[in-house]
Amino acid sequence: MIVSIDGYTFDNCFYDREVDVLYLHKGPSSDAVDFDACPEGHHTRYDAQGNLVGITILNARLLLEEDGVITVTLPDRVLATRDLGDVLTAA
Repeated sequence: MIVSIDGYTFDNCFYDREVDVLYLHKGPSSDAVDFDACPEGHHTRYDAQGNLVGITILNARLLLEEDGVITVTLPDRVLATRDLGDVLTAA
C-alpha cells in the first residue's frame, strides 16, 4: 500500500490497530540513519543525506476521527493530511 502526505510518498506502510500507530517508510527501513520527534509527538526518520524517509504517526485513527487532520511538523515545513486512503482500514 502507498500513502502520500504533502508530496512525500511512502511505499512501506504498516498500521498497528491495537496501539493505533501508523508506520510509514520510503524504501527499506534500514535506510534511516537519523531520528527526530516532532512537536505533535510523532517520530521522523531521515536518510544519510537528510531526506525524510519515514514517519511514525501516533494515534493515527484517533486524530483523524477527532481532529479531522494529522499534522507532522518537520524542521523546514509542516505536513498535513486528512486522508490516509485505505491504510487504516486494511489492518
